[in-house]
Amino acid sequence: MLVVALKPGHDGAVAAIDNRRLLYSLESEKDSRPRYTPLLPTTILDIAERLDAVPDVVALGGWSDLRPHRIAYTGAGYEGTHEPTVTTSRFFGKEVRFFTSTHERSHIYMALGMGPRHAGPVRTVLVWEGDVGAFYLVGSDQRIIRTIPVMTAPGARYSFLFGLADPAFPDSGAKPRLNDAGKLMALAAFGNAEDAGPDIRHVVERILKQDSLYPAPKDEYRDSVLYNAGVESVECKTAAALLTERLFQTFAQVAREQTPAGSPLYISGGCGLNCDWNSQWDELGHFSSVFVPPCTNDSGSAVGTAIDAVSTFTGDPHIDWSVYSGLGFVTDTRPDPARWRPRRLDHDALVTALSDGRVVAWVQGRWEIGPRALGNRSLLAEAFGAGTRDRLNDIKQREDYRPIAPCCRIEDLGKVFHEDFEDPYMLYFRHVRKSSGLHAVTHVDGTARVQTVRESGNPQLHRLLTAFAARRGVGVLCNTSLNFNGEGFINRMSDLVLYCESRGIADMVVGDTWYRRTEG
Repeated sequence: MLVVALKPGHDGAVAAIDNRRLLYSLESEKDSRPRYTPLLPTTILDIAERLDAVPDVVALGGWSDLRPHRIAYTGAGYEGTHEPTVTTSRFFGKEVRFFTSTHERSHIYMALGMGPRHAGPVRTVLVWEGDVGAFYLVGSDQRIIRTIPVMTAPGARYSFLFGLADPAFPDSGAKPRLNDAGKLMALAAFGNAEDAGPDIRHVVERILKQDSLYPAPKDEYRDSVLYNAGVESVECKTAAALLTERLFQTFAQVAREQTPAGSPLYISGGCGLNCDWNSQWDELGHFSSVFVPPCTNDSGSAVGTAIDAVSTFTGDPHIDWSVYSGLGFVTDTRPDPARWRPRRLDHDALVTALSDGRVVAWVQGRWEIGPRALGNRSLLAEAFGAGTRDRLNDIKQREDYRPIAPCCRIEDLGKVFHEDFEDPYMLYFRHVRKSSGLHAVTHVDGTARVQTVRESGNPQLHRLLTAFAARRGVGVLCNTSLNFNGEGFINRMSDLVLYCESRGIADMVVGDTWYRRTEG
C-alpha cells in the first residue's frame, strides 16, 4: 500500500510510505526556501517525479487558519482525536482512498509509528506544541483510549516570552514567532530560576494562565518588568529559565498523577526539540522509556498523517524509516575552476585542514528530515577553540548567544562527556567534561547537544571523525546546519558555491569530491 500525505499550513511537507517503509519526507523549506514555508507545488512535483505508481491512499493532514470573523478549516481540521474520514475518489485516473485526519492526530501517530514497538497494554504520548498540550493513552490496538489535557499552547507561551522582551516585536496583532522558542532555549541556560524575584515570577505565571496567545497580547503586559526589556537582559534570561522550569513542572505533575507509571513515553510537537525538557523527561523516573522523533515538530506532520492512514487501514502504525529521507543533492552547476579546485576526498588531509581552523561545508547523500543537520547538510569545524563558536555564528549570521552543537563518535562519548548514551538525532543535553577542552561546543551551563555517530548510522561522517580522532585523540567536531540565515538546508551546487563564497568558506566536500578555494 502506497500512501502519500500532504501537510498544509506552515512547515508544509509531503511524505510517501510504501509497504511500511518511508520513501521520502520532503519539506518545502528545504533547498534554500524560507523557513516554515507552506506546501509548494514544486514539492509535490518533486515527490511525484520519484514515485513509480499512483498512490493507493492520498492523505490530507488537517489544519485551520484564523481569518477575520471566522476560522478556515482544511481537511479534518487542527484539533481533536476523532476518527479520520475515509472516502473513495479518482486521482489521476485511478480509484484511490482519500483520507483526512486532524493535525493533532498527526503528532500522536508520528511518535507512535516512528518509535519502538511496545508489548505492554498502554503507551503514553505527549503532544506539546504551539497550540496543543496534552497526554494521550493508547491501547495495544493502537487506538486512543483517553486524552488528558494539560495546557493549551505551551509552545506559543514559551515563544511569547521572547517577543515580550524583544522591542522589535509588535504590541498587538502578531502571532508568537515560530523561531523564537529555540532562541529562548539558548537564553534559558544563561539564567537561574532561583534568581527570579516577585515581579518576574508574576509575569511568568500570567503567561502560563493567559487565555489566548493568538494574537500575542503583548500590549497587556506593558506594566511588566519584561516588557521590551531586551532579549539578552538579565530579566529575560532569568524569566526564560523560570518559564522553562514551570512549564515542565506543570506537565510532569499531570504525568505523575494521571498517566500509568512504567508505560513508555512518546513525545511529539515542537516542544520536543527542547533538549532540556527531553533530558528531564528521561530523568523523571515515571516512564519506562522516552522516544522523540527527529522531525517531532510540524516538519514531521506529513509523516504522521501518512502513519495515521497506515494504522487506520492495517491496525499497526509502525514503519521503517531513515532520518536521511529527503532529496539528494542537485548538481545544477559546476564550481568555477578559476576559483575552486576539485580533488578526491582525502580524510587525513581534510583533518589537517580542520585542525588548522578551516570550516568545511559537508554534503553527503540525501538531506535530513526535521530541522537538525545530522551530517549530510552540515558545516563542520574543530571543536576546541572558543573562537570557533563565534566564527560559526558569524558565518550563520545569528546571535552570539546561540550554542554550537557537536557530533561525536560513539567510541569517544565517555572520554569527553559525563553521559555516554546514544543520541543520533541531537535531542538531549549532556554535560561536557572540563578536561575535554571542547570550548566551542560547551554552552554556558556546561552542557552540549550532541549528535552521536555510529558507523552504521552515518558511515561517511563516522569515517571523518575516526580520522580526526587519530590526529587529535577524540572524534568530535562542531556540526551546525548548512543553510542561509532564515532558510532551509542548502541542496544545490549553485547555492552552495554562493554561500561559501559570500561567507569566506574555502572548503566544500560533496560526496567524495573536495573543492578547495584557490588563492587570489
